[in-house]
Amino acid sequence: GQIKVTASNLEDYLGKRKYSLNKANKEPQVGIVRGLAWTSVGGETLEIEVMSLKGSGKLELTGKLGDVMQESAKIALTYVRYLVQDQVAEDYFEKHDIHIHVPEGATPKDGPSAGVTMTTAIYSAVTEKEVRADVAMTGEVTLRGRVLPIGGLKEKLLAAKEAGIQEVLVPKENSRDVDEMEAEILEGIELKYVQKVEDVLKEVLV
Repeated sequence: GQIKVTASNLEDYLGKRKYSLNKANKEPQVGIVRGLAWTSVGGETLEIEVMSLKGSGKLELTGKLGDVMQESAKIALTYVRYLVQDQVAEDYFEKHDIHIHVPEGATPKDGPSAGVTMTTAIYSAVTEKEVRADVAMTGEVTLRGRVLPIGGLKEKLLAAKEAGIQEVLVPKENSRDVDEMEAEILEGIELKYVQKVEDVLKEVLV
């Protein structure tokens, strides 16, 4: 009998795709931060992009953003405003629009784990400080800048490894999940535990 190979069953015959298009960037950049998402088919890395433009204080959100992520974006913006109050003009946020884009490929199913990524990307865009490209992060953020634990960590770490990421920032409260993981998942990856947004910024800003 004939075998029909189609786009949808290609992986069955050839195995998983070896080259991820989403390989780590080499150069640090302003306003681009790599987060980790959990999806129904496993983890994936997603680059959140933020631009700050002259405007009238609007927050624009585009891409694949569910309600929870929109909430995260607002909290992220509020915390950045608090952090940079001594670094930018007093009316900065009235005179600029902040645009957050989450690329379409990403379909985060568990909602809240992009808080730290968005906060870091907004902070970078507003202060024009570059962010290391070899680091990925996951965690939710509170209005006071605390980093909260997330789910799906194992899948997220595997996704980071596949994308060639060397270092992953993880909420401190997820350390017990890490203790239960098989050693080979953690091989070749450096984990850093973070408790506050400031820990994240210290680690990734160039």
